[in-house]
Amino acid sequence: MEEKNITLNRQASHEYFILEKIEAGIVLDGGEIKSLRLGNCNLKDSFCTLENGEAFIRNMHIAVYEKAGAYNVKDSKRPRKLLLHKDEIVRLRSKVNEKGLTVVPLRLYFKNALVKAELGLCRGKHTYDKKRSLMEKDVAREQQRALKDYR
Repeated sequence: MEEKNITLNRQASHEYFILEKIEAGIVLDGGEIKSLRLGNCNLKDSFCTLENGEAFIRNMHIAVYEKAGAYNVKDSKRPRKLLLHKDEIVRLRSKVNEKGLTVVPLRLYFKNALVKAELGLCRGKHTYDKKRSLMEKDVAREQQRALKDYR
């Protein structure tokens, strides 16, 4: 199966510890699909909510496709429904309520002809955790540079 990334939420790995990843379908309009094919999407500051047995992505920006005509959705940040099995939604809801976790969209991608969202079950990082992860990244980068120069 061929997967092609549309957009990544780079901020999520900096802000959260990602404990688990889940694949979900997403309900979109035709104009939104065409806009996604052009890469006009942003996951920054987006989040997922679980309400009434359904899951939604909120605050995800998909630019309005200009050539879509009169029946085009004009709201670029409308809530979009996620397609998950009922037992997955129940399991996510129990973990979010019980352990203080949150569900964050990590990336959007095309899987064959369908648009899929990769969700992460996450726990928030403290400031010292963020500093430590940046420091570890810097050390790993320095090691790679040293290995490159050694060869």
